Amino acid sequence: MTKQVTDVIPHLVVDDAAAALEFYKKALGAEEVMRLPAEDGKRLMHSEIKVGDARIFVRDAFPEHCPSGGKDGTPKTLGGTPVTLHLYVPNCDAAVERAAGAGATVVMAPWDAFWGDRYAQVADPFGHAWSFAHHLEPVTA
Repeated sequence: MTKQVTDVIPHLVVDDAAAALEFYKKALGAEEVMRLPAEDGKRLMHSEIKVGDARIFVRDAFPEHCPSGGKDGTPKTLGGTPVTLHLYVPNCDAAVERAAGAGATVVMAPWDAFWGDRYAQVADPFGHAWSFAHHLEPVTA
């Protein structure tokens, strides 16, 4: 019997999925699980990576199959993203340094946030927003 998947899995649309996979491996320590090329042999129809225990799907844009006026939902074609992917990491500063070294732009430098975490944000080269945090101390509501 096949295991039923009940997780919420982010599905990132980018303008160069093969390059994105390499970036996520370098910047986040992602492990590539699989990739499925499109018929054109140039784009990826589907791929999967793991970051820690989390699964993330990544694929290229296919504007020719998009009913929304040719925009396939990449952050670059839509002018940004309202979604931030958040990762709890052992060391926020080290995670930001690793991501920046791989090509991410630091949007918010690490700081000790009022909710008890060390927190930061980066933008990846494909337009997706990421935040990193590690817990510092418990705080009350």
